[in-house]
Amino acid sequence: MHRKDLLPDRAPNPWRARCRPHEHDQSPPPLSSPIQTPQNLSNPRCLAGHHELRLRCRRSNPTTMPSLAASTSSLPAAPPRSSSDASSPPATATATATARSSLNLLRSLARARRTDLSHRALLLFRSIHSTSSSTAPSPHFSLPAALSAAAFLAALPEGRQLHALAAKIGLAPAHAVVSNSLVHLYASCGLPDEALALFRRIPAPTLVSWNTAVDALAGNGDHLAALALFREMQRDRPDLSPDAYTVQSVLGACAGAGALSLGLYAHALLLRELGGGAAVGDAAAVSRDVLINNSLVDLYGKCGAVELARQVFDRMPARDLASWNAMVLALANHGRVRESLNLFDSMTRTENVVPNAITFVAVLSACNHGGLVAEGRRYFAAMVSEYGIRPRIEHYGCMVDILARAGLIEEALDVVAGMKCRPDSIIWRSLLDACCKRNAGLELSEAMAKLALDVPDDAVSVSGVYVLLSRVYASAQRWNDVGMIRRLMSEEGFKKEPGFSSIEMAGSVHQFVAGDTSHPQSEEIYEKLDEIQQRLTAAGYKPDLSEAPMVADMDRTKGATLRLHSERLAISFGLLNVAPGAPIRILKNLRVCKDCHTISKLISKLYDVEIIVRDRIRFHHFKDGSCSCKDYW
Repeated sequence: MHRKDLLPDRAPNPWRARCRPHEHDQSPPPLSSPIQTPQNLSNPRCLAGHHELRLRCRRSNPTTMPSLAASTSSLPAAPPRSSSDASSPPATATATATARSSLNLLRSLARARRTDLSHRALLLFRSIHSTSSSTAPSPHFSLPAALSAAAFLAALPEGRQLHALAAKIGLAPAHAVVSNSLVHLYASCGLPDEALALFRRIPAPTLVSWNTAVDALAGNGDHLAALALFREMQRDRPDLSPDAYTVQSVLGACAGAGALSLGLYAHALLLRELGGGAAVGDAAAVSRDVLINNSLVDLYGKCGAVELARQVFDRMPARDLASWNAMVLALANHGRVRESLNLFDSMTRTENVVPNAITFVAVLSACNHGGLVAEGRRYFAAMVSEYGIRPRIEHYGCMVDILARAGLIEEALDVVAGMKCRPDSIIWRSLLDACCKRNAGLELSEAMAKLALDVPDDAVSVSGVYVLLSRVYASAQRWNDVGMIRRLMSEEGFKKEPGFSSIEMAGSVHQFVAGDTSHPQSEEIYEKLDEIQQRLTAAGYKPDLSEAPMVADMDRTKGATLRLHSERLAISFGLLNVAPGAPIRILKNLRVCKDCHTISKLISKLYDVEIIVRDRIRFHHFKDGSCSCKDYW
């Protein structure tokens, strides 16, 4: 198992390592590098599922600190910004030197990207502004550095105090640099709506302001909103030319949304912005930048164009560990398991690149997608014995999923028993899912469900456990228990995670839900769906009613429910609008169901079209009546 959100997780933005908006208005936001991982974070199990898997500090109150606002209550209101603000001489040369030294130290601590030093940066800010001294640096210089430290720590309470202080002395939202840092702060704390609201209040947003806002949305998973904001910038601010930082955030948003054509446009824009106009210079500039190429590999890998991802990877004159991780994972997620493992072997044996914890998540995911139990055991053992990497929850999860899906549930339980950390609900749900598919018995299934429910988690995870348990009861023909589960979900307010499918066409992303009639082409879509159904029936297709909702009692009702699944509407829309010979690319937020998997294979053969579906676990390439997953997913 490779964490259920392996694919849609946030797209990396390599420019974060280079940018700090508090330095000057031409720099992008101060985000931590996706390549280098902070060493002193206190939550070592926060590994992301994608190739930029990294530790993050997400604590709302990292340390007990005196109130920042109270200690800076004596700060004077900042005058309107003018060209003379930065050059107004202090009372004495000594005061000037002291203020400059304090500011340089504060900035150095904030830029260190270390938890302990970021704490010290906040304490230093409080200390230097504790009295109305002429030796204190101007707050419009010191506030951005303090906000950068708070953003790195995701320290929302301290960040709100700094925001209140900035508003009190007239720097927010009037001062663009301070406001940019505040936008980044709220984005780092997982509050993209507050970040966007603050951005909207900046009187004269600079290019950095737009970059920070776009990245705030993309970094928090609102990819379509990030792309919409980018279009707004192009439409309303023609005087602002997108730079490489803008395009990096757009590439991440395109990867998250699965918007390939927009990603190609962003790639072309990136070439134009970097190369200064000459085509040869463009290509050379891109090929030399490892971070840019890593982002492009991630983009094409997540948009279903693994050939383009490999092309970018093979042409890179220099690669870092993140480059290899991205490519190994992309191949694994597209079902090219042997190619993925061969690349890992080439990386370690030929190129002598030392893998890290992220690499082994990708390798174990490849074994999981291919059902390679022996290889999974071998790589897991090598990770510990040869490379000295301590297994984390993600590695254990992969091994549990590899074993459970192969029917080795007892061995999977032994792995869980030997874990050095507490199993999370995803591991128990993986075992419950395996019990359901393997008919492992009601007693074991109920035990797995109880263990999954005992782990504190969000409502969507809890509802997923209930849905799986209801399927176990339905398989055993215990309809009273099915009804009890459904009633319990209703009483406790739990709802099954709503499924949707999206498809990009002509630069626009079209999203569908089950039974959707809101699309402008709905009439044509359903007419095409009727035609598809007739051709499927003629080809001998019979629906798998086990995938229909339990509340649908009659077979006719169940069949009609399956017919309206969101991916079928997306396929129908694609057949109506896609250019001849072009593949249909669909992004689905849930795992594709067995019946939709079957009809997708049949449609690819009947209509001679390639259908590429990215679900929450992996890619499925349907072509000529077969799937790249080999019916193992």
